[in-house]
Amino acid sequence: MESTPSEPVRANAPRGPWLRWWRSLSPTRQDRFAALAPLAAVLMFMAAIVAAFWYLRMEELDREQEALKRDVEYAQQRVRLRLLERQEQLMRIARDLSNQDLERAEFVSRAETLISQYPELQAITWIDDKRRIRASHAAPTVAGSQLRIAGEVLKPGETADTFGLARDLQQPVYSQPASTSGDSAPLLQLQVPLSAQGKFGGVVLGEYSIDSLLRYGTPTEVLARYAVTLLDGHNQVLAGTPLATRNPAQWVPWRARTNAYEVPVSPVGNGLVLRAQAYRTSLGVVGSGLFWLVGTLSAMTAWMLIATWRHTRRRMRTQEALIAETNFRRAMENSILTGMRALDLQGRITYVNAAFCQMTGWTEAELVGQAPPYSYWPESDHESLHAKLRDELSGKTIQGGFQVRVRRKSGTLFDARLYVSPLIDARGQQTGWMTSMTDITEPNRIREQLSASHERFTIVLESLDASVSVAPLGSEELLFANKLYRQWFGSQTTGHLQLVAQAGVLPSGDAPTNMGGMDDEDGLMGLPTDPLTSARTENAEIYLPDLGKWLEVRSRYLNWVDGRLAQMVIATDITPRRLAEEQAARQAERAQSVSRLITMGEMASSVAHELNQPLTAISNYCSGMISRIQGGQITEEALLSALTKTAHQAQRAGQIIQRIRAFVKKSEPNRTLADVPGMVSEAVELADIELRRHNVRLTHYVAARLPPVMADTILIEQVLVNLMKNGAESIEQARRPSSNRSVELRVVPKQIDDRQVIEFTVQDTGRGLAPEVLERLFEAFFSTKSEGMGMGLNLCRSIVESHQGRMHAENLYNGSEVTGCRFSFWLPLAQPADATTNSVANAPTPRTIA
Repeated sequence: MESTPSEPVRANAPRGPWLRWWRSLSPTRQDRFAALAPLAAVLMFMAAIVAAFWYLRMEELDREQEALKRDVEYAQQRVRLRLLERQEQLMRIARDLSNQDLERAEFVSRAETLISQYPELQAITWIDDKRRIRASHAAPTVAGSQLRIAGEVLKPGETADTFGLARDLQQPVYSQPASTSGDSAPLLQLQVPLSAQGKFGGVVLGEYSIDSLLRYGTPTEVLARYAVTLLDGHNQVLAGTPLATRNPAQWVPWRARTNAYEVPVSPVGNGLVLRAQAYRTSLGVVGSGLFWLVGTLSAMTAWMLIATWRHTRRRMRTQEALIAETNFRRAMENSILTGMRALDLQGRITYVNAAFCQMTGWTEAELVGQAPPYSYWPESDHESLHAKLRDELSGKTIQGGFQVRVRRKSGTLFDARLYVSPLIDARGQQTGWMTSMTDITEPNRIREQLSASHERFTIVLESLDASVSVAPLGSEELLFANKLYRQWFGSQTTGHLQLVAQAGVLPSGDAPTNMGGMDDEDGLMGLPTDPLTSARTENAEIYLPDLGKWLEVRSRYLNWVDGRLAQMVIATDITPRRLAEEQAARQAERAQSVSRLITMGEMASSVAHELNQPLTAISNYCSGMISRIQGGQITEEALLSALTKTAHQAQRAGQIIQRIRAFVKKSEPNRTLADVPGMVSEAVELADIELRRHNVRLTHYVAARLPPVMADTILIEQVLVNLMKNGAESIEQARRPSSNRSVELRVVPKQIDDRQVIEFTVQDTGRGLAPEVLERLFEAFFSTKSEGMGMGLNLCRSIVESHQGRMHAENLYNGSEVTGCRFSFWLPLAQPADATTNSVANAPTPRTIA
């Protein structure tokens, strides 16, 4: 085998302008440019490093500014939430005063509790509509000049002005009066108006220590990282210690400037501003040791490049020619993966390549010069291989090659395919035969495995307990049907088409006209990627009267072996599952009815007490009328008034009985468009009977203009009654005092996972739930009550989930102390609510039931 020198060809190849310019230079100038190029690259690298340090420094400043902004806004939210929590507590006191549920001693007790519990709250004062101080309680830290004495009248000033503003607006108003003495700490005032039957009845004045508000309201990590201060509207410091200010005329480096950010604290507004100043401790670019290290290394690299380049240039010239020729010939030799063997006209081996040696295990020296029989022929195949060699030498070659067995030097055998062609020299004369050999052991093994796999696959399909059928689109030919399909429908496509039609998938006659090319197919699955695949349905359940079975039908499109688009239908018998589901639904319905009966049985004493009041009133009215009629001491107007009151009490007793009868009545689930406020009102009136027996106050908040939900009213009322009743029992077991015995029901719109829902929350002030109880709370037959059945909360969750909702329970904490428990669940809307409805619904309207 001859080889053509490559160097003359490369020498005559066209050269580019840069190469021609380089070869036109003298060796001295070439050395100079070759030394300057790496040096310039090192200098450019150093400049890039300096620019990178500068850029990273600017990025660091921006990140510090963004971090400061986030921390300040987070601190502002914490302070705002703390103010809103205190505002809510003062509004509760104001509400109790307006409803005359709170006396002066109880007011002082609650004020003392709040002030001792929350350090930022310094004083709470009750002022009537005549500006006279009815009661007041202050912390020991309040200065004597800031104390308010019961019986005094507000003096003219900012507090009195804010009193008038709260009276006019009928809303809570914040103010910050100026300090009357130099030693008194600045206070923040909140005046909450009292409204008794729509009339202004005074205010509840709460005074906050701004310093304590900063200390306890701001997160500790923010106070540790920044110099945090609270400023008034005139930029005067009210609390905190700011960083020392610099002289504006003095020049300050950019890296030493103070990083500060401020934001007003709502709901106070611009009258109270939270400002934070960051401490700067990082070094600049020039003071960074890494900067000088990179510069030094760059200089050393430049010097070493020059010395190394001079040393290696001489060696590269001598090696270039040898490496080029060696690589060229080695690439030709190693690039051929097929074994090559050359024979002369007498059948003697004259050449083998490296791939042939690797296949057989013999070296080139051992093979070259051998005559038949060759060492790699198996002894059992000598006769057949001699015949094939005679045909080969006589010119009887096979176009597609022929398959033989080859023996390795180790004694193992492998399958090979040989292709024979004449070997022609440079003068055009045949000097022998060239044979290429390919190892086909692995393809043969794969072919056998595929055949066995196909056989196993057919056996599996025949033994499936599901019907499998394949038919081409637009044709009534049945390409494949397993044993169960043939038992059900026979060997025709009638059953296949019936399943397709009833399941609602694309019929076989609706085959698309444009199937597209190979680019429109998924190479992994063999399925079309056009919209045809979106026409199929998954897990469609149908009933076949002829078979008397419920079937789950699944469909898939695939390319058949002949290239046609076919449809595979899998039908599984789910009749036992459907029967089990129907039986489970009937049992769940019975369990819901039983749960309502059990609930009313537990509330029997409360219901009897509730009915006893109107019945006793009816008896008293009738006895009084009889006595006055017998004595002739009653007029017609008095008689009519007594009869009207008697009828009213009878209607009241009848409404109670009708409400209880509707609650415990057994009926089929009937989901309709339900009005949320009406549903909540029915549940509240029913549960309030039991809560009053336990001396528990019920408060519920229902957002305005709530859209309807698709629900069974009785089932949702059952969930609400169970949750409120459980809350009252938890409070009773915790033995809470009268001021802390309340259950709150809150109904508001909410967005969960991009879905508009209505959230129901029942919150009590009991002792909460233990961690092990929370893990098993919704399990069937698990109860924390000694007489409980453990089905109430399990049924509640089942009812909510049957309405496509979710239920959740969690404890409420005040520090490490458990202060109650919150149960919440949500139901999806029957239809999407518009933006106007959402915005109005976010404003809660409180309603209290004493």
